[in-house]
Amino acid sequence: MCATPSELRGLVEKLTNVQSLRCKECGRDYPQEPIYVCDFCFGPLEVIYDLDAASKNMSRDSIQDGPLSMWRYDQLLPASREHAVDIGAGMTPLLKADNLGKELGLNNLWIKNDAANPTHSFKDRVVSVAATKAVEFDFDTIACASTGNLAGATAAHGAKANMNTMVFIPANLERGKILGAAIFGSVVLVNGNYDDVNRLCSELGDDRRWAFVNINMRPYYSEGSKSIGYELAEQLGWRAPNHIIVPVASGSLFTKVFKGLNEFAELGIIDSNNSKMHIAQPAGCSPVATAFVDGQTHPKPVIPDTIAKSLAIGSPADGFYSVEIANNTGGSGTIVPEREIAEGMKLLAETEGIFTETAGGVVISALKRLVRENIIHPDEETVALITGTGLKTLEAIADQVETRTIEPTIGSFDEIVMGTAVT
Repeated sequence: MCATPSELRGLVEKLTNVQSLRCKECGRDYPQEPIYVCDFCFGPLEVIYDLDAASKNMSRDSIQDGPLSMWRYDQLLPASREHAVDIGAGMTPLLKADNLGKELGLNNLWIKNDAANPTHSFKDRVVSVAATKAVEFDFDTIACASTGNLAGATAAHGAKANMNTMVFIPANLERGKILGAAIFGSVVLVNGNYDDVNRLCSELGDDRRWAFVNINMRPYYSEGSKSIGYELAEQLGWRAPNHIIVPVASGSLFTKVFKGLNEFAELGIIDSNNSKMHIAQPAGCSPVATAFVDGQTHPKPVIPDTIAKSLAIGSPADGFYSVEIANNTGGSGTIVPEREIAEGMKLLAETEGIFTETAGGVVISALKRLVRENIIHPDEETVALITGTGLKTLEAIADQVETRTIEPTIGSFDEIVMGTAVT
């Protein structure tokens, strides 16, 4: 006989090391439910683990014996690999970027290329966890508010889980991201920016029993990003790098990569976590980086106006915590001019053969500035996070590339391409 939803849920909870959900502000504990905000102080809820229990079943050897996906780290995830909605997220390449390093004056630069995930962004990690929990909670519909990449990941995992899908995105999103999500399931275009979309989805979440991955499922969803931190440590030979540059939208990715490294340090899987965490945001939507630069603790909401649409969240939910981490680790916040975003995309492509989306262009341009300002030194181990593929944001580089058309003759080639006059 198949397990009932309640039986499955009880079984899964026994297989995980989750203790509770806990308010990040007042510290109150809550049971594992599809909730995301504290009833008492309205603070965000976060998953808390029994690290002593995790340590009994998790070691470097056990990790390496696990599946070649993010689910090798399930001892520190809120769901078990036994019942995971898994399309292969995680274990993306960490590539030594010697050519780009030479260009920038860095001897130990690495690119973490999360564009290699199944739907070509890091969002597959978070949705794999959220979809697994949605099945556990017996939802029949999975949904999200998205700036693009999350829409594709949610629709794909919803298809894998045989759930109804409903993804909401701004109507002016890049065409590649719209079609990349629509192929899997239902896409709803909303006239407005991401904050308008998120507001609508919050209202729908109160009205419908749907699993909104980044609203009522947010505490579980965000834990998927920790797997990037785990992978970095494992791929670097069980150590944390000196610097990590992260594109920031809501700030969730930034905080969870750091949390993952901290958990590995607490378990003794790595010796310590002394990584300096660097915020990278575009000038057209930089509330978190601006707060850091201005010495403020709480980012002020802005109206996004940037070509980096995946980073266009004007009211970042985890902005305060991102600023705090950047300050506590000796990190930084960089505001990248809009004109430099495509330049960063082009530089990474020309040096390392990686075509990144606009968020990656923000990261590479921020990296250039950090080196120029002597914040990152030549021999320090540095990781730049590339979170999505440029194939979804072709519009951003249309004016940055050049092609030439010739006739099918050597003479035409020499004249037009080689610049050799025909005699």
